[in-house]
Amino acid sequence: MSDSAPGRILALDLGERRIGLALSDELRLTAQGLPTLVRKNIRTDLSALAELAAERNVELFLIGNPIRMSGAEGAQSAWVRQFAKKLESRTGLAVQLWDERLTTLAAERVLRESGIGREKRNRAVDRLSAVILLQSYLEANSAASGPAEVAG
Repeated sequence: MSDSAPGRILALDLGERRIGLALSDELRLTAQGLPTLVRKNIRTDLSALAELAAERNVELFLIGNPIRMSGAEGAQSAWVRQFAKKLESRTGLAVQLWDERLTTLAAERVLRESGIGREKRNRAVDRLSAVILLQSYLEANSAASGPAEVAG
């Protein structure tokens, strides 16, 4: 990778028991799902994410912010913000929150329509939610920067 190319983005769909993961390509055009991280405790979770970031040349963590449909932030958002601060402190990498409203619902709909069984759907929903989250971020940033902008 050249010095001018940005690092990858690792998206997290943060849950109490599992963390869905998705990784951007080096050009930040597409999102690829990674195996879901089963949570153990905060120290172990942060170490696993730091190791994954180092292995995959991650420059930015993107964490889904569970904003209410009204646009207000609730207790879940505060919990996510605390996790984000701990992750940033542990890794030294930038962490950005991204509105995740409807990502889980979209993921569940896609999986339900795919015809796979409920057990497999339940195992895949966290990963797919992270992919949808990251892809929405990538598309929003691609549209905002436009094709004429050159990274510098």
